[in-house]
Amino acid sequence: MDIDFINFIKVLITNPAEQEEKFNALISIKYIKQGDHFITAGQFPKNIAFLKQGLFRYYYSNEQGNEFTKGFFLENSILSSYSAILENRSSYFTIEALEDSVLERVNSAALNLLFAEHPCWKDFLIKILSKAYLIKEDREREFLLFDAEQRYQSFQTRYPNLESRIKQHYVAPYLGIAPESLSRIRKKYKSLT
Repeated sequence: MDIDFINFIKVLITNPAEQEEKFNALISIKYIKQGDHFITAGQFPKNIAFLKQGLFRYYYSNEQGNEFTKGFFLENSILSSYSAILENRSSYFTIEALEDSVLERVNSAALNLLFAEHPCWKDFLIKILSKAYLIKEDREREFLLFDAEQRYQSFQTRYPNLESRIKQHYVAPYLGIAPESLSRIRKKYKSLT
């Protein structure tokens, strides 16, 4: 389903028409090529974006240059390093386009001023942050309680057909396993289906 940022918001909350107009006035379109970054670790984020088209991943990097995928974001998702915005610090992670993508971008400082105007925006933030919290809690539970095969099955359920859009070396670190282990699990999974 192809929707825009304001319609995404309208699914979550009811807001007055004048607030919608003010929000729409803040939006700019940003095209990002595959491999480019929306936010880079160490950078102070200035924008929040709605992913209208494309695919992104959030990842951490250690000092040795190893990458650890935090999550994948498909169309109709919000991209942000929100903790960095809240704490006025640099981002701990990078947000990379895995496909050519189209974003509707809003400056976070301008957004904060708008959010202070009307209580409808608090409802929006609560819904978005609640959803993010549930995703984070599910991931933590899976890492603590699930074995590698169960995490792979959960990945398949959470992101149906995503494997055809991404490289295996992104999936293995997301699951917390070596690429060789992922290959064995995939072979076993395919033989069962």
